[in-house]
Amino acid sequence: MSSEPTSFLYPFIEGDERDASSLVADLAASARAKMADSRALRVATLERCADSLARAAEAMADRFARGGRLFAFGNGGSATDAAGTVELFRSPPGGRSLPAISLADDRAVLTALANDIGIDVVFSRQLIAHARAGDIAVGFSTSGDSVNVLRAFEEAWRRQVLTIGLCGYEGGAMAASEAVEHCLVVRSDSVHRIQEAQDALMLRLWSTVQRCMDQGGTR
Repeated sequence: MSSEPTSFLYPFIEGDERDASSLVADLAASARAKMADSRALRVATLERCADSLARAAEAMADRFARGGRLFAFGNGGSATDAAGTVELFRSPPGGRSLPAISLADDRAVLTALANDIGIDVVFSRQLIAHARAGDIAVGFSTSGDSVNVLRAFEEAWRRQVLTIGLCGYEGGAMAASEAVEHCLVVRSDSVHRIQEAQDALMLRLWSTVQRCMDQGGTR
């Protein structure tokens, strides 16, 4: 069996594996273990973050009710999480549509800022251009240490924009930052499991925002 670029996902598979049935059984067992780990982490994270999540949702609902908009951002896989968050709020499967923008979507703006000024400002400069007091900034960083995400939070906080961060490991600099008003930490050292749990957190956050707005009678 030749070396594959995905071998890091399955380190238990020998390079000279020839027994197809044994290989399939090992792959199935690995998939089941990953699914179990992911589910356990999602459940534990939602339970541990319940109070923080509820406070963040209430604050977001208040901002949306007053005409606020959501700006989401992140790097790499976290950029896709930002895009998914925007889609969830803007085109929800149910409930009301809420204004949301991904700061990772405009390739022309991102590459211009990265080339002309530096990668550290690609999100903060967009907030300077578009955000106003009363808006919402949601940033993703699995490490909690992404400099451009942290700088965006600092800029948002200065502009009286509500700041909500999602991170992994032990929270990194994001969890320690005074500019992040609500920080939801997924306590894991697996990037894959962190992002899966962050998806669960964001879905719960969205549904709680919808419920808060319904209870408040806002339109």
